[in-house]
Amino acid sequence: MVNLVAAQRPLLHVLMKMAGIRPYTVEIEPGTLMSFWVPSETITKPKKKDEKPKIAAKPSKPTVVLVHGFAAEGIVTWQFQVGALTKKYAVYVPDLLFFGGSATDKADRSPTFQAECLVTALRKLGVEKCIVVGFSYGGMVAFKMAEMYPEMVEALVISGSILAMTDSLSATSLQELGFSSSSELLLPTSVKGLKTLLSVAAHKKLWFPNRLHKDFLEVMFTNRKERSELLEGLVISNKDITIPKFSQRIHLLWGENDQIFKLELAQNMKEQLGDDSTLESIKKAGHLVHLERPCAYNRCLKHFIASFLASK
Repeated sequence: MVNLVAAQRPLLHVLMKMAGIRPYTVEIEPGTLMSFWVPSETITKPKKKDEKPKIAAKPSKPTVVLVHGFAAEGIVTWQFQVGALTKKYAVYVPDLLFFGGSATDKADRSPTFQAECLVTALRKLGVEKCIVVGFSYGGMVAFKMAEMYPEMVEALVISGSILAMTDSLSATSLQELGFSSSSELLLPTSVKGLKTLLSVAAHKKLWFPNRLHKDFLEVMFTNRKERSELLEGLVISNKDITIPKFSQRIHLLWGENDQIFKLELAQNMKEQLGDDSTLESIKKAGHLVHLERPCAYNRCLKHFIASFLASK
C-alpha cells in the first residue's frame, strides 16, 4: 500500500524548487553529512543524471536560515515560510543530524554539536552572515549558534523554544502535560501517541484519518535510537545553566496558547535576555504557530527581518 506522506514528498520538492531552493548535501567531515535546501542560484544544475551539483556562488541576498524542530525535517516544518521569504532573502533550510538525510558516526548528541556542524556546513556553502530562525528543538540549536558564533549569526527569531532544557524544567513540563519522558511525548510509536502529541502541540484540534497518522509515523519518525539520544543530550543540570550575554537582537515569536513552552516562559526568557530582545505573540495558535497561523507568522517574521536589516 502506498504511503500517503511519502507520496506527497515529490510534490513538496517541486513546490520548494518553484520557490527557488534546491537540495544539496554538505560533508562536514568524513562520517558526518548534512542535507540542505539552498538557493538555486548558489549551486550548479547537473548536466548528467549521476552528476552532483556544486557550489557556484555565495548568496547575493541577506541570508535567512530556518532550523526545524523535533517532529519533522526542514522543508516539512517550514513549507509555508520558504515561499514567503525567497523573493527578498537567500533561504537555507537544513536537516539537523538524524533528520532527513543528515547523519553522523560521531557519538556527540548535544545541541552544541548540532550548532557546530550547522555553522561548518553554512561556511562551506559560502554563508558569512545570517539571520537564524529556530523552532522548538531548532531554537535551542539556534541559541547555541548565536552564543558560539556571533560573527556569523546577526539576529535570532525563536519560536516555541528555550535557552536550554534544565532537569527541573523538563520534569515540570512533562508532568503538566501528563508524560513520563521526552521520548514518550516527542517520539510516539502509535497512532494514539501521535494524536496526543498533535493535540498538545496545536491550538485547534487537528483531524486526520488514522491512515495518515500511521504513514506520518513511518516517514517522519526514523532514527529513533539516535533521536532518543538527542533528547537525553538536551537536558542539563540546573546548576550548569548560565544566561549567555548575546550580542544579537533576539525576537521571540510565540503562539499565545503554546502548551509545551508556555507564553509565560517566553516572557521570563525575554527578561533574562535583556533590552535587545523583543516578544510577540500570535493569537489562536499553539506550539505549531508557524503551521497553524502561517500568514500571521510570516507577516511578523518578515517585519522583524526587514526592520533589523534597515537598522544595521
